[in-house]
Amino acid sequence: MADEQNLPSVILTVRLIRSFEHRNIKPVIFKDVDLNMTVKNFIVLVKSDILTRPGLLPPFRKYGFDSMKIQHKAHGSKTSDPTINIEDDELLMMEEEKTLLECGIGHETEISFFKMDDYRKYQSNPVCDW
Repeated sequence: MADEQNLPSVILTVRLIRSFEHRNIKPVIFKDVDLNMTVKNFIVLVKSDILTRPGLLPPFRKYGFDSMKIQHKAHGSKTSDPTINIEDDELLMMEEEKTLLECGIGHETEISFFKMDDYRKYQSNPVCDW
């Protein structure tokens, strides 16, 4: 198995979170992602892709997504909250100026993409409305 730093590109799942309380989540697969890309550039890539991606409903296309957080790494443990891991922000939040590799992203990593204001609200009261 090749070292992840030598991989030219990877497959990532981006979980578009429209509503934390209603668990309105749409996973989107991105193939051939360059790990040397900055998080800021990856956000731009994802936002432009979801505008024209077939099968994606308009509420997801036009939502104000602005933040990314690592949800799950391949072969790692998952959080007990199916919506998002509300702990370990200092380790899992992806800083815009870092590369995906510097954030610890690897092949088959799941990344949550959401609006930070909604996340903070859910983090203070993690209750599901449905």
